[in-house]
Amino acid sequence: MAIDWFPLWLSLRVAILSTALAAVLGLWVAYWLAFRDFRGKEALDAFVTLPLVLPPTVLGFYLLVVLGRNSPIGHFYEWITGGPLVFTWQAAVVAALFHSLPLLVKSARAALENINPTFVRAARSLGATEKRVFLRVLLPLAARPVLAASAIAFARSLGDFGVTIMIAGNIPGRTQTIAVAIYDAVESGNGALARALVLVISAVALVILWAANRVAPPRTAG
Repeated sequence: MAIDWFPLWLSLRVAILSTALAAVLGLWVAYWLAFRDFRGKEALDAFVTLPLVLPPTVLGFYLLVVLGRNSPIGHFYEWITGGPLVFTWQAAVVAALFHSLPLLVKSARAALENINPTFVRAARSLGATEKRVFLRVLLPLAARPVLAASAIAFARSLGDFGVTIMIAGNIPGRTQTIAVAIYDAVESGNGALARALVLVISAVALVILWAANRVAPPRTAG
């Protein structure tokens, strides 16, 4: 049986890009939630957490409305690139980003808030700017839990289905990720292909989880 590995390579590309974007955006949001007091802070926290509790199809519908060709964002994207965003592999990146970002924000915020504030005060007393405090003090101290959270976010992006199929669709050779390909194989009665893809994605997920456990900070005895 010949297996088309395009869904796997596309899923890996989508997961890498979405995790990189989630790490940058997630760390910035986590920093503001951890160390800044501002009006609407709790609302921002709730908004960021919302994708964790919404059904994937509901989140996908929201994104379809916001990113569609008739929306301002969709229209601007099409004006810049010459083509619509929805039902492209880039839309799959957006889907994976919104599904994995809350995990990174929550984990990064917890890691930043658990850092001994003495280190931060000492750095500021020595004249370090906020940017330098973040890059040279906070980020190194929170590196291990953030890396572990990034690995989990990568695995979540790799296996996203509901949001992806809503805004990226199921176009073989273009937008069909491995989760969508498994669903397609089951629906078409191709059990051999479904089993092969399930085994592959399960093996990849196990490796990612092993890596996440390796980089996670060790627990200390209470």
